[in-house]
Amino acid sequence: MEFVLAIIVGILATSAFYLMLRRSLVKVILGMVFLGNAVNLTIFSVARVTKGFAAFIPENANTLEGTYADPLPQALILTAIVIGFGTQAFAIALFRKAFQKVGDDDLDKMNSTDIMCNEDVPGGK
Repeated sequence: MEFVLAIIVGILATSAFYLMLRRSLVKVILGMVFLGNAVNLTIFSVARVTKGFAAFIPENANTLEGTYADPLPQALILTAIVIGFGTQAFAIALFRKAFQKVGDDDLDKMNSTDIMCNEDVPGGK
């Protein structure tokens, strides 16, 4: 199972870096999504994928017995998912505003936005 996860993480990370090097802002945002998923799967696979019971200590016992699922990586991944959604929402909001100003999602055309932003300032050209 770890080998399959390693292959999937490699494909996701490679796709993420490829998309983030493109000139389109939509592809950059998709690359961020893929990279977040690759990191989450990496954390999940490092924690050893095991089928087991929840990490509860039964009554009249001092320690966990048998195979159990480690809750710490699961909590880290849930936190990373929430932070990833926030980052993606912020990036999409920035993309929307940039697209309204420039009218295109090409990053090379967004280099001229300094001139366009001065039009919004009172007294600017």
